[in-house]
Amino acid sequence: MADTPAGNLQSAQLQTRERPRLVIFDCDGVLVDSEPLSFQVLSKQIEIKGASIPMDDCYRLFLGKSLTSTTEILSREFNVEFSDEDLESMRLQLFDLYRRELRPIPGIAALLQSLELPVCVASSSQLERIRLSLEVTGLRASFEPHIFSASMVANGKPAPDLFLHAAREMSIAPQHCLVIEDSPAGIEAAQRAGMAVVGFTGGGHAQTDSHRVSLEALSPDAVIAKISELAPFL
Repeated sequence: MADTPAGNLQSAQLQTRERPRLVIFDCDGVLVDSEPLSFQVLSKQIEIKGASIPMDDCYRLFLGKSLTSTTEILSREFNVEFSDEDLESMRLQLFDLYRRELRPIPGIAALLQSLELPVCVASSSQLERIRLSLEVTGLRASFEPHIFSASMVANGKPAPDLFLHAAREMSIAPQHCLVIEDSPAGIEAAQRAGMAVVGFTGGGHAQTDSHRVSLEALSPDAVIAKISELAPFL
């Protein structure tokens, strides 16, 4: 798919907003290219339980969702139940895979080093997983201690709770926040929180026309394919 210049993707809404006072980054698929690894482990465990869900459907159903939401959907729609032992086994497999293969999204380290705005992370992942992801990719120092997990709020994405929690903790009003998200659930959560949001399609799982269309269907303020395309919005 050919790249589209970021300028062509700016909506009138984002152009008329003032410069953000806080940039809130999702983690998986925005800071680190983790989604293909995560879904590899999840898909394997689903197969062990005797079910089969095509990878495209896995992304559609679970991308951007918390572990609690994911297990609820699996139980309700596929009769797949994960025990505590199953979840612990998945956690150990995933963490081992992260230590061996996880990489940062190209360009994110340079952006963070040059950015003069406050930043934080607001992710559906559990706190331990977020911190490991940032640690093995060399990004943790750019965010610590401003790392927020869906485990800190009552409702995960697409509810606005996590983004509103992050804004409160950072003492920035929602209307002055810019969220960078790769999932439909995350874009909806940011919009419900009253924040500007840029959809990102640079992760290994997101570089398809269908994923881009799924983000554009929600009318975020912009959709970009490269981290370098964030510059006009900052």
